[in-house]
Amino acid sequence: MDKPQEECGILGLWSEGPVDVAGLLHLGLLALQHRGQEAAGMAVTDGKAFLVEKDLGLVNQVFTEERLGKLRLPEARLGLAHTRYSTTGSNLRINAQPLTARTAHGVLAIAHNGNFTNAKPLRDRLLLEGATFQSTSDTEVMLLLLARMGHLPLPEAAAQAMRLLQGGYSILLMNRKTLLALRDPHGVRPLVLGKAPWGYAFASEPPALLLMGAEYVRDVRPGEVVWVEEGRLQSLQALPPEPAPCAFEWIYFARPDSVLDGTEAYEARVRMGMELFREAPAEADLVVPVPDSGIGAAVGYAKASGLPLEFGLYKNPYAGRTFIQPTQELRDLKTRLKLSPTGAVKGKRVVLVDDSIVRGTTSRRIVRMLKEAGALEVHFRVSSPPIRFPCYYGIDTAARKELIAAEKSVEEIQAYIGADSLAFLSEEGVKRAIGRPVCLACFNGRYPAGVPEEGEKLALELL
Repeated sequence: MDKPQEECGILGLWSEGPVDVAGLLHLGLLALQHRGQEAAGMAVTDGKAFLVEKDLGLVNQVFTEERLGKLRLPEARLGLAHTRYSTTGSNLRINAQPLTARTAHGVLAIAHNGNFTNAKPLRDRLLLEGATFQSTSDTEVMLLLLARMGHLPLPEAAAQAMRLLQGGYSILLMNRKTLLALRDPHGVRPLVLGKAPWGYAFASEPPALLLMGAEYVRDVRPGEVVWVEEGRLQSLQALPPEPAPCAFEWIYFARPDSVLDGTEAYEARVRMGMELFREAPAEADLVVPVPDSGIGAAVGYAKASGLPLEFGLYKNPYAGRTFIQPTQELRDLKTRLKLSPTGAVKGKRVVLVDDSIVRGTTSRRIVRMLKEAGALEVHFRVSSPPIRFPCYYGIDTAARKELIAAEKSVEEIQAYIGADSLAFLSEEGVKRAIGRPVCLACFNGRYPAGVPEEGEKLALELL
């Protein structure tokens, strides 16, 4: 579908005693599958053996019973896991995470969500110093920075590496005895801490903790390093916090049952829909969400407007992912495979609610389908502002030339998709709905954690 592509999901646990680490991580990964569907991986240790399994594919495709069996060490106590959507580095098996390296800290495994905007100059400098890279992912830059700092305790080495890196990221690190969690100083990418009867867990979103039998404790703070070693939970504030978490976590990415930085995703989406009605009411008969991404905002729009909410689009749960097809006809058929109109729209004026428009191609097909199904009017309402700029912090929003709002006005987008009217939620409406400072860079081009050009200068100054 024509959406910003998923980021990545990360997960880790530290146990007081032997547990089924692989089994628990597998459950947690299933709760994070929405964050990445290209690759999955897991690292497990009992303090001696250090096992890694990873491959391209969905979580259940990669982790068959046979593969999980290979990771089930009888005395396992630590593990981390990752489900990937590639943003930096192509979708190759060598880029599947966790990535590992042998260092003075022992074998290190890393799982990463986000992007380093200064990865290229850091990588170039490390190559000049004789470092060797096994992948094309920016994640390996962090790993090799840590390898250079073998003289420091691992938590301090991680803090020093954070001071060299720029961008939006959450990271989990593990050697044979310690599990560390890091979050960039703006908190762009989410990371939460949980407590279980067996020990501690970290995850991109709280539902993964729940599936692992852990209770949410708190979010890892922006700029913080948290680690567990010998049963003790410890913390270091590596960088001053300047909170600006990604607004798209609440607009689209996070599961509806997630609570991130104290704000519930579903309730924020409902509030976005209510704000959207206040800013852009429409004379219509019913509200129809684009499933599943538009459901929360459509509920809010219906509540605020008093219009009935109807599921005028059916989403086929067995369709799988839709990839670009070589002809227009096949692309249209792929959209119909995923979504098809119901009889609820026939003879009605419809308010169609979705969370975003990226290229506009899918929105155009959906409007056409609804009109072919008998909708008299289609008023398109979007619960985010127009996406005009690329994201450098771990979301694949497409190149700027592919973003329809970077090239066309709202009126031109309306004409292109064939809607009877079109309106986007304002930046202020998003901030009111989420109720906290957030990163809106993909809407306004103001990047709180810098851009690659600035990152190159910073890297040269710090190294």
